[in-house]
Amino acid sequence: MSGFPYRRILLKLSGESFTVRGSNGLEVDLVRKVAEQIKLCHKAGVAVSVVIGGGNILRGSQFAEAGMDRATADYMGMIGTVINALALQDACEGIGLITRVQSAIEMKSICESYIRRKAMRHLEKNRIVIFAGGTGNPYFTTDTTAALRAVEVGSQVILKATKVDGVYDSDPMKNQDAKRFKHISYMESIQRRLKVMDTTALTLCMENNLPIIVFDIFKEGNLEKLIAGDDIGTLISSKEGLEYA
Repeated sequence: MSGFPYRRILLKLSGESFTVRGSNGLEVDLVRKVAEQIKLCHKAGVAVSVVIGGGNILRGSQFAEAGMDRATADYMGMIGTVINALALQDACEGIGLITRVQSAIEMKSICESYIRRKAMRHLEKNRIVIFAGGTGNPYFTTDTTAALRAVEVGSQVILKATKVDGVYDSDPMKNQDAKRFKHISYMESIQRRLKVMDTTALTLCMENNLPIIVFDIFKEGNLEKLIAGDDIGTLISSKEGLEYA
């Protein structure tokens, strides 16, 4: 990655971005830190939309594994993403950003319903758009939501914020000899089952030639550095071949 050529991004946040590692719930200070990084992107002239997960509130898949109906569990998870989206909206507006939350599940009294053309208009007016409620359908992850929304609103790249500094050839938490990729193709990611994003999301990005940059959101200032053109994280794109960091 030389420089940062993208002027419209979709930031994919996990719910864990809003809580201390290993715990659940919301840490207001962490939400504010993410908002501050988004503001720096906005000041740099980058149009920002956000998709956020709900894993810090609850994971539908875990409830399904415990015996709950999968569709019901997934709907509960989608509602968790709305809670996170409202928290991020409040933090962003507290530092002067204009935001809109759009939910795929209709909640008229607290946020807008997702309408593609309306979302695009908000971005054109330099508003931060936060997409919540997943796709509105069970059985789909927020990774797939991110890929779908990014394609729909014309984002040029997905920035996938994680707790590690890129994509590795094995789990760096378990293998100290794991090597980080500087670049990897969509197909290599799928074939190696690296679990960067689910297969549906990666396939959608591949079919629409939408690059993904995986980086560590927990390292202070990383998003700002990425937007400034620093060589951070792992790029996933249509370019064939592997490149190690």
